[in-house]
Amino acid sequence: MKPAYASEPAYQVVERIFAENFHLLEGGLRVKENTELTSGCLQSVDDLEATYRTKGKNHYKGYAANITETCDPENDLQLITKMQVAPNNVDDAQLMEETLPNLKERTELDVLYTDGGYGSPSADHTLRDNQIEQIQTAIRGRAPSTEKLNLSDFKIKQADNGKPTQITCPRGQSVMVHSSSQKKAYVAHFGNEVCQACPLVQKCPAQRGKRDLRFHLRFNQKQVNMSQRRQRSQIHLEEGRNLRAAVEATVRQVKHPFPASKLPVRGRFRVSCMLIGSAIMTNVRRIQHYLETKKKLEMEQPLVSFFASLKTDFGV
Repeated sequence: MKPAYASEPAYQVVERIFAENFHLLEGGLRVKENTELTSGCLQSVDDLEATYRTKGKNHYKGYAANITETCDPENDLQLITKMQVAPNNVDDAQLMEETLPNLKERTELDVLYTDGGYGSPSADHTLRDNQIEQIQTAIRGRAPSTEKLNLSDFKIKQADNGKPTQITCPRGQSVMVHSSSQKKAYVAHFGNEVCQACPLVQKCPAQRGKRDLRFHLRFNQKQVNMSQRRQRSQIHLEEGRNLRAAVEATVRQVKHPFPASKLPVRGRFRVSCMLIGSAIMTNVRRIQHYLETKKKLEMEQPLVSFFASLKTDFGV
């Protein structure tokens, strides 16, 4: 049928279903096991772009929406600045990486707060290129052992391109960072006498050499970037505030107009249009509330000044 119908959308859908769900063998067909199916396989003949995703114990079919909003505590008004819609098997860090240049150009963004899902080596490069500091409320992956020192316990000085140039241990010993012999990683050499006398020597990841008796700490760029993100996250936690948390309420505000938080349309374009429209209306409501509050305060101010003058004149 292909020579006659290859250009027909209906044929293309059936061909996709066949290719994604069956193996064509010499002796016939074999249905693919569930483990062989990808998250991008067709979920519905009515929506060719929807994908599958498992998050925790929950399973989802459809799309992922990523919202960016202002969160400066000094702002009297916070607004949504970006709405992204993608198949829901797209990684959060990829969505962040795609939108960073646009956000930087439009909003002069310099600090970005995210949760633990928005970290990756590729995103680290994009953040550095756009001179944006990322602060994560958590870090993806297993937390480092508290019984051992981690690279994030060291202070690392970096060049503009992100390359580490100097490292300082928790006890204050500072040394230069050198490229390894194969130029694929870095090594720092700590003084033998200082390290031997250090009370943290048993916990330290630096290892004493057999010929060169100095203590050597080896790491790569990925580990440097991860340690820096972990440090910023820890500092943020110690400050006792979570500026990212407010966006959870924003997500609810955008979803709330739709029954059961489900969109009545299919297809990425229609989904994007409805979510962008909902985000715009969220901004409009916030602006209206801000202006009404400001007007109310301006009307109350003369009364406050009047009663303050009475208190002064009559000694009330």
